[in-house]
Order: sequence, then structure tokens, then C-alpha cells
Amino acid sequence: MQARRLLIGLAASLLAPLAAAQVYQFPRYESAAQVRADCDRLLAELKQRRRAIAALPARGADVLGALDALNQRVEDAMGPLWLLPAVHPAKPVRDAAEACDLAYQRFNTALLQDVRIHSNLKQAAVADDIDRRLQRDLLDAFEDSGVALPPAARARATRLNDALTKQTQDFERRSRENRDTVAFTEAELEGVPGNVWRQARRDARGRYVLGLDHPSSAPVIERAVQEATRERMWRATMRIGGEANLKTLQRIATLRHELAGLFGFDSYADFVTRRRMVGSEANALAFLAAVDGAVRERERADIALLREAKAAATQQPVERVTVRRWDASYFTERIRQARYGVDQEAMRAHFPPQRSLAFVFAVAQRMFGVRFEPVEQSLWHDEARAYAARDADGALLGTLFVDLFPRPDKYNHAAVWGFRNVSTRSGRLPAAALVTNFDRQGLTLDELETLLHEFGHALHALLSTTRYAIPGGTNVQLDFAEAPSQMLEDWVYDPAVLALFGQVCPECAPLPRETIERVNRARHFAKGLLFGRQLLYARYDLALHGRRVEAPLALWARMEGATPFGYVPGTLFPANFGHVASGYGAGYYGYLWSLVVAEDLRTAFAADRLDAAVGRRYRDSVLANGGQVAPDELVRRFLGRPGNRDAFFRSLAIE
Repeated sequence: MQARRLLIGLAASLLAPLAAAQVYQFPRYESAAQVRADCDRLLAELKQRRRAIAALPARGADVLGALDALNQRVEDAMGPLWLLPAVHPAKPVRDAAEACDLAYQRFNTALLQDVRIHSNLKQAAVADDIDRRLQRDLLDAFEDSGVALPPAARARATRLNDALTKQTQDFERRSRENRDTVAFTEAELEGVPGNVWRQARRDARGRYVLGLDHPSSAPVIERAVQEATRERMWRATMRIGGEANLKTLQRIATLRHELAGLFGFDSYADFVTRRRMVGSEANALAFLAAVDGAVRERERADIALLREAKAAATQQPVERVTVRRWDASYFTERIRQARYGVDQEAMRAHFPPQRSLAFVFAVAQRMFGVRFEPVEQSLWHDEARAYAARDADGALLGTLFVDLFPRPDKYNHAAVWGFRNVSTRSGRLPAAALVTNFDRQGLTLDELETLLHEFGHALHALLSTTRYAIPGGTNVQLDFAEAPSQMLEDWVYDPAVLALFGQVCPECAPLPRETIERVNRARHFAKGLLFGRQLLYARYDLALHGRRVEAPLALWARMEGATPFGYVPGTLFPANFGHVASGYGAGYYGYLWSLVVAEDLRTAFAADRLDAAVGRRYRDSVLANGGQVAPDELVRRFLGRPGNRDAFFRSLAIE
């Protein structure tokens, strides 16, 4: 996932001075008072500079450059504060950062509703297509914030945006700070790797107490032999966020619906998709229907195989067996082991976490000529690390921060924050943070794929060379944002690529080529289940943001209830569906839409995934341009032809 924010802000000067190329120093925040002091200074400065922007000459002024310099100032101050709620161990610091974000968003809405700046922007000096695209994107942002609405509606839009920021923060905080646990006896944990539970604390009855973080919960759900153990852990994960988050999600959907209505739209989905590649809610639904048609029968066939596996394991007739949601991962892995001899847990010894990071760095060096060097910095946590990204000639490209391991109150999935964007115009270099929650014992090949996916977002942020910072890096149309990261996922199943692991970890036992080939075949098993689930998520997201606002859980129960597995009463999945609550609202379909693009991009690397010449062309055509060129044009430049869906639908058919 890409943690993404679209922002426009104000700077200390209308045009930022050229900055010397140097490693970005992440500010160290020890107290909430520090956060509040920095925030107060920034907001006072921003109010002053908003007036300066509004006072620019009405015609021919460099409004684009001024707004971009303003954006850079906001990134400098707010970028670290957007990351801190996800990673800082001190709750007062996290809370202060959220409060600052709320105050900044109020200011940003006011800026985007400033009719004088909007008027200046419409008459700004524009030199070429890059300028024209930025001008259009900025005008869209102003219009979507309500600058052209009547005064009363504009004021209402401000209140709605303020409320949405606060509600989203509340939703994410409850999920992140969840402290629920499940206790098991040793017997109940049969089949679960010992490193998951042997060091866990024990309760008064001597049971092992496990949290709901991914490194703890996923192995239980995937590996526990006893169905009751799997069920208890699965049900616990399905209640993260609780009833409070369900109420918050309904409030978010209601606020978004009202916001869209101010602009004359019947649905929030139509309001936001008109600015994306897909163009409309109807187009998104038609695309999902096409995917459904390609995988529906395969999903039914996958479930039939799971029933057979469960029948054999429980020694019951197939017709008497029902596969439950907590069975799906367990029996999928059992079939993969039986059919392909693949055991993901056994792969952890091959892929130590730090060496896995070095591996993805090595991939970047081979494909793109980029190397990563550790640099000493005192960061938000002792386990976080900083790296300088350098070009083949040693030139500094940007700074990457990495936080690999789980801990209480940390963001509990995997994401990249591209919080500081490049600008060739001002000599500014980017910075990004990669945050994961990996097992300290090592990664599975699935998790190595996740790492390479997130690293793809980081490369997009760090290898961007856009003229302006606003469209830099991952600030692209939302339904293109996942394509550069999804493209790289296939790389971990290529023996030639995995051979690089031996260079970064000579003492690590290499994964045999035959094993890699079996894993590659095994990953296509249960593809119907995988895409069926993704379709459900995407359709639910669009329905929640559709023409009629429904109670999130009732809508989910109805939609999930119509799937082959059905809905499990008492579960509250939407309460922890963070994508829907945050920046991917009415955008989850973008994972599948981006995968279409990613599969098309991969065709250029079919002969050699490490081809440096193709990698350089990809870097220069796609990554370097960020959002300053339309995605369709980026694909055309790279592939030498318009993009199409052929590779995507071929991949759906692989068994």
C-alpha cells in the first residue's frame, strides 16, 4: 500500500532557493510540546504567505512556481508529522502530530477556497505541457475544495473536510492502537511455528497470549491444526476497530456523500473517479464485472478443492463438509504443500529480514543503477534505519527510511510514505519511509514479494525527477499509483533475480531452483479465491460510496453473504478496512486497475527481468515523470504502444 496525501501548501518564500544535495535529516521529536511549537510556527507562516500568493499580479505571474514552493515548505514541516502517528512509540507525540494535521488541513481547505489565488492560477504563466498539466491538476484541486461554490456551500464544504480529517484519524488510531489478545494452550497451537508463540507472555492459566498483529495472527490462522484455534484468532482479527469504527465509517461515508452532493454529484464515487484513469463509477463497475467473468468459475473450483481437503483431514464425506472463512488459508496452504511441496514457513531461514532488504536494494542496483548506503541518524525508534540512495555516478538521489519490525501502537500493515518530493526546478531531493511488520526470524517468499512491492513505491518516490514537487513521485492518479509497485512483485519468483540473494547473504542457503519453480506454480493455485475477495472489497468500497448511504456492516453482511463463503455473524470486517476510511475511499478498485497496467509493463521485461537497458528506459519513462505526465502516455512511451489488458487477462487464466 502507498500512504498517500495530496497537498498544496505555502512556503517561507514564494520561490524556494536552490538546496545543496544532502541526505535528508529526519527531525527528532521527543515531546508533544516540540510538535505543537513547530506546528504553531508553520501555521503562522502559512497564513502570512497565503496573503502574499493572493497579492501576485493577476496575469502572467509564476503562480505555479510559487504554489510549488509553498507545497515544499509544507512537506518540510508536515511530512514528518504525517509519518509519526504511524511509527512513533510515544502516544503524546502521535496525538500532537494528528492535531497538527487537523489544523493544517483546515488551513489547506481555506487556501484551496481562496478565490484570488484561484483567479491568479487560471491566468498563470504556462510554458509547456508539464506546466499545463500542473495548472489543470491544481485548478481541479481548487474546484474540488469548493472555490466556485456559493458562500454558504463553500463554508459547508470546509466543515465537511474538517470533519472527514478528524473521523479518518479516529478510525486509523483505533485500529493502530488495538491491544486485543487471544490466549491459547500449547496443545491448541499445534502446527503453529514455535517462534510465533514460545516467547509470548503467559496468562494466569499458563496460556500463551498472542496479539492480533500480522506476524502473530497470520501463522495461527494459516497453520493451526485445530479448527477452533483458527476460528478464535480469525474472529478476533475480524473485530479490530469494533463498533466505534463502524459508526465512524458510516459518518465518513455520510460526510463524503454530502460533500459530493454540494458539487451536484449523486455519489462520492462519481465525484472522485472523474479525476482518475477510470473516469467514472460506471466504468469502474464495468471493469470489475469483466474481471468477475474471468474468475468466477475458478473461485467455485477452488472452494470445491478446499472442501475435498477438509473432508480428507476431518474424515467426513465431502457433502457434509462446509469450508469456513477461517479454513480458507489453512487448507489452501495444505493443498500447496501436498500438490507442489511448498511450505512458506520453511522459507524464513532463507530470507533474514535485513538481508532481504539488502536483496531489494541489489535488485534496484541491477535494474536501475541505484545503490543504497546506510547513514547514521537518530530516528523515532532504535530499530529504524536511514539510507542514502545514490546514482551510478555517486550523485545523491534521495533518502529512504526503513522500519521493519512490529511493536505496540505501530501501523500494523506495510506501506510507504513519500513525504518529501523532488523538484528539479529548486534542486530539491526526495525522502520516503518504508514501514513493515515482518517476523524477526525471516520472511516467507510471500512476504519478500510484499517487501518488493512496497520498495516499488519507494523507488517511485526516490527516482522521480519532476520539475515541480506537487506531481512528484507517487503523487499520481490513484488508480495508477499501485502499478509501479505491483509490477515488481513477480520478480521474486524468478531464479535469476533470487540469485542476487547469494550476493548479499553468502551464508544464506539458496532456495533451490526447482523449489522456486514449484512456488511459482503454487502461487497460481486459489487465484479464483484471491481475486474473488479483491472484487468483493472493490465493489463494497464503491457501494459504500454510491448513490445511497447504507450502514457499513449491513451492507457488508449483504454483499459478503452473496459470496460462496457467506457472511459470518458477529464479525465486523469494515471496522478495520483502513483503505476505505482513508485516501483509497471509492478507490480500492484501483488495485485491480493498476494490476492491469502492471501486467502490461511487465511484458517489456519478459526476456530478462534484470535487463539494465529496459530498466533504465522504465526509470526514465515511468518513474522519473511521477504525475507530471498522464499515466496512459507514460505507458505508451515505455512500451512503444498504447496499453492494453491482454497480459492481465492472460495472467488470470494461468493455473
